[in-house]
Amino acid sequence: MALLFLGACEGGFVRPTDLGRKVKIEKSYEAREECLERNAATDSAADPATAAQAAAMACKPETDKLIQAVDFDGDARVAASVRQDTQYRATKYVMKARGQALY
Repeated sequence: MALLFLGACEGGFVRPTDLGRKVKIEKSYEAREECLERNAATDSAADPATAAQAAAMACKPETDKLIQAVDFDGDARVAASVRQDTQYRATKYVMKARGQALY
């Protein structure tokens, strides 16, 4: 009976490699967010889309590290999704820095 119970729980444990990967993803995500927020308020004269694009480009190294952390298979769709999310979040930070709502 005990063997059956232990066998049922086998998949419930977190492997150390999964935990390390999770920490790496979280740190990479936080670094990208900090970079976007810092760069979003640098050009108040530009239209929001241009300012967001500039912020996203300034944070390309942080975005690339995040892609490496989440996409260990090299899937182009994952990289594209992270880049799209970076652009969206950059726009959010630009609008926030200007005191405007995103939508």
